Amino acid sequence: MVRIIVHGCMGRMGRVLTATAAAAADIEVAAGIDLLQGEGAADFPVFASLDECSTPADVIVDFSSPKALPSLLEGAAKKKLPLIIATTGHTQEDKTLIAETSGSLPIFVSANMSLGVNLLSELAQKAATVLRENFDIEIIEKHHNQKKDAPSGTALLLADAINEVYLQGKHFVYGRHGREEQRQGADLGIHAIRGGTIVGEHEIVFAGKDEIVELRHSAASRQIFALGALEAVRYIMDKPPGLYSMKEMITAASAVTRLFVSNEEALVSLYRIALDPKSITGIFERLGKADINVDLISQTAPVDGEVNMSFTVFKKDIVKTSELVKTLQKSMKNLEVKIADGITKIAVEGPGMETQSGVAARVFGALTEVNVTIQTVTTSETKIALIIPQTDEGKAVAAIKTTFGL
Repeated sequence: MVRIIVHGCMGRMGRVLTATAAAAADIEVAAGIDLLQGEGAADFPVFASLDECSTPADVIVDFSSPKALPSLLEGAAKKKLPLIIATTGHTQEDKTLIAETSGSLPIFVSANMSLGVNLLSELAQKAATVLRENFDIEIIEKHHNQKKDAPSGTALLLADAINEVYLQGKHFVYGRHGREEQRQGADLGIHAIRGGTIVGEHEIVFAGKDEIVELRHSAASRQIFALGALEAVRYIMDKPPGLYSMKEMITAASAVTRLFVSNEEALVSLYRIALDPKSITGIFERLGKADINVDLISQTAPVDGEVNMSFTVFKKDIVKTSELVKTLQKSMKNLEVKIADGITKIAVEGPGMETQSGVAARVFGALTEVNVTIQTVTTSETKIALIIPQTDEGKAVAAIKTTFGL
């Protein structure tokens, strides 16, 4: 059973969290922290501060106020307890303090604990990647009339996510009252509405010429944020000191989600290429002019002014590639060539690779266990592609599937 301390337990979200935790089979509220301590108002001891809290616990969950951040961080550090911060409205100085404290304990921070909102953030980034400068972007957020910060932390979370795509090139415009100039292309509008009992609504509008794309999330109750916070509790329990977010948590189980296998390629290896950008560029220019598609390019570090390079081509292009390489050897006297067609290309892919360490080690370890030799490998943030002997395809695929539960 995981024992949590709810920081801000008497607040609106604090009460929802404690009620949600009471229904969880693996989590219990050990204590609460709140300046408002009504006698008999809770089924657990409530203290005015973390310093006063003597109840053993495993994790602290904060749904209080950004004003309480300094004492919260100090108290969590003293107790050496993982901390989940679900409060919004933090200043840049607050964020710096959080980052500094994360050097000594695991801290999970999210402006919105809803899984749906964080999916919305991912979708917004994908939309921005496709639509680019051809669409104007506006964010509209709606909340209840008791919410103090505007714009909401979630609206800023969404704006920051979109701005990553534009390499921080967007200029945030908070409302348009008093502005007489025309909308600029770099503007990203953020608008806040406060009224009634609206739990939370966020809409992202991509407005282009003669078409509009809208992404929207609506929260029907505050319990969705409490459920997300409890998932964060389960996630952070065994983590080392550091700063964590919803993105890491969501992708934690998705280190590898897809496996691709192809026998359609041949491996071309070129040895002793002069370390000269013009020579290397010339190789791929000639391949392109010959209409030969190239994939999985890898290059060694230079030794004595020379490098080795490998890449794959489709087997149907082996003859063309072989003829082209022979012409290269006339001008590159030291060039040695090997073309192998008895190979299999395996690619493993998953969004969790971007935030998880050790994925490559697990892939290589799985293949080592079944004595598969890796001939070449390339990687990106979310993909590992490698070449193995075609005769080893079956056991290699089985080993990767077993390792990652595919």
